[in-house]
Amino acid sequence: MSLLETRPWTLDEFFAWQVEQDERYELVNGYPARMMTGASNRHDVVTSNIQGELRNRLKGQPCRPFTADGAVETLPGQIRRPDAGIDCGAFDPDGYLAAQPVAVFEVLSPSTRDFDRLRKVDEYKRVSTMRHIVVVEPIRPQVLVWSRVSEGGAWTPEEITGLDGVIRLAAVAIELPLLELYDRLSFDT
Repeated sequence: MSLLETRPWTLDEFFAWQVEQDERYELVNGYPARMMTGASNRHDVVTSNIQGELRNRLKGQPCRPFTADGAVETLPGQIRRPDAGIDCGAFDPDGYLAAQPVAVFEVLSPSTRDFDRLRKVDEYKRVSTMRHIVVVEPIRPQVLVWSRVSEGGAWTPEEITGLDGVIRLAAVAIELPLLELYDRLSFDT
């Protein structure tokens, strides 16, 4: 692609370019946008705990978890990389996109918290297969879960607080105790 060329990239062009990069990027309005790096240990622990719990609960099921290396096409020519997600579509071992994303998890970071809570959530709501959007606060046991029963259905929020709380993801029939998501962390009360 010429430096003079300024047209938006296709997904195929983006993914062909991305595999050669040392850092992760999202595709925003057809152009690569470098993702935040250097998350705190707290953020990393919560993300790892989510991944572990999803793996354990989805093992042997048709749906499978994916990491931030996976991508969700939120709008035509736009991809986001949630911290974790659940894909219930056909598995392509050489693909880069979640085929049928039904749930995504965004663990908030100081530098991107408002963007993740507002704009990314709005984009995820536009994905027809999406049923759950989970926004996780890493500095205290607090989670906001947006859910809808069917495509085109209304989104309803549920705030869950405290280590005795449980996230219920009806679309994949699993529950995630907050105590497990926040394992190894302590909080000032």
